[in-house]
Amino acid sequence: MLIRVYKICTILYKSYENKSPVTCWVLQFRLESIAMYRGFIGFVVFAIYLTSQASAQFMARQHTVKDLQSGTTWLRCSVGQAWDPALDTCTGDIVKLDHAQVEYATSEAKRQLGGNWRLPTRQELESLICEECTTPKINSKYFPKISPEAYWTSDKNTLNPKMFWSVNFMTGHSYSRFFPYQSLPVLLVSAD
Repeated sequence: MLIRVYKICTILYKSYENKSPVTCWVLQFRLESIAMYRGFIGFVVFAIYLTSQASAQFMARQHTVKDLQSGTTWLRCSVGQAWDPALDTCTGDIVKLDHAQVEYATSEAKRQLGGNWRLPTRQELESLICEECTTPKINSKYFPKISPEAYWTSDKNTLNPKMFWSVNFMTGHSYSRFFPYQSLPVLLVSAD
């Protein structure tokens, strides 16, 4: 019988702290057959998946980000900005829009980029909040240059239907204090 000792380490990277804590396990196995070896390798792959960036919420694809939990696809830049692949960031100035202008911006995004781009719901936009992140409260690896302020959602306040909900990337909270004629930044989303 062959006894092997394996030390399995995974690195958990937390971009908001710029630290890489290492988690290690020492496992001693008696590998008597190929089937046991395959089972062991499967365990290692599964352990790495659970503790690494492979289980992250987002996957970047050039100017878009796929939310693996919800299935939605986001534009990485606020309306008014453009994705610069050479710099791997958003460039240009954010344009603040009222709800009438948002309708035009979404129709232009559909025309220019294809897809079914729209204003996100409150729940969808709240899913981008990163509590551990410094201001802005969003993962800047996937959403660079997001302004630390309130962004529009498509949800009306049911108690006061004249107002719409917003999600604030300065505080990480949602508010229903804006009228549709007011101007706020916009992130667009598409449900696949």
